[in-house]
Amino acid sequence: MVKLVAVDVDGTFMRDDYTFDVARFEKILARMKKSGCNFVVASGNQYYQLRGIFAKYGDEISFISDNGAYVEARGELIFAADIPKAAVNFAVDVCREIPGVGNFMCGVKSAYCERGTVPEDIFNFMRKYMPRMELVDDFKAVDDQILKFALLVPETETYRYYEILREKLGDTLTATTSGHGSIDLIIPGLHKASGIKRLVERFGIAPEECAAFGDSGNDIEMLRYCGESYAMANAAENVRAAAKYICPANNEDGVLVTLDKIFGGD
Repeated sequence: MVKLVAVDVDGTFMRDDYTFDVARFEKILARMKKSGCNFVVASGNQYYQLRGIFAKYGDEISFISDNGAYVEARGELIFAADIPKAAVNFAVDVCREIPGVGNFMCGVKSAYCERGTVPEDIFNFMRKYMPRMELVDDFKAVDDQILKFALLVPETETYRYYEILREKLGDTLTATTSGHGSIDLIIPGLHKASGIKRLVERFGIAPEECAAFGDSGNDIEMLRYCGESYAMANAAENVRAAAKYICPANNEDGVLVTLDKIFGGD
């Protein structure tokens, strides 16, 4: 029996127009709750953005945000990463040295962008994923608990930048990509699967009782961790290879179609 379902957001649960079938989801969620299954939103996006999307469901569901750096179990914070100050400063310096990198630093209280480092349209675009965002003069002077760095690079060169960052950062931080020009820098060992593991331990269940849905590189660890794993039809090839099953694309409501089958929908 599936006792936990973890879903990525962009390209997975949400359609490309950033909508989902609310009525269908609520019927599924009611059946999941009745069967004792936990619904988990697992994303690289900021907690406040995810909480806004699912505000109607309050503390009925759990959240893994910032690629495993922030984990909330039905309203209770159970983990928040804390990148050491030396590592923060090192990452800031590395990113400043690489032309074409738009750098956003993500903390518990807010996300941050240094003034004059990205065009206004890019700043406004990123606020879609990080609604709590502040402009600052210097990342190194920010007083916050830092969860990760979210980088924006030219989309066609995402994996070239990814390799450059991996080489320069070494073991200090891990680079992970969700494609489309997005690269996150996180503490080694932190990812969506580590977040699910924390929830598994909290809820007293097993990985074999978990199901995950994803479409991008930052979903691979959780797809491998969970007993049931579904890559979206629109997923990258390496993501499809990591999953046991392929489900319909995000624009075809693939997550809800599959959950209807798992939890006895019409």
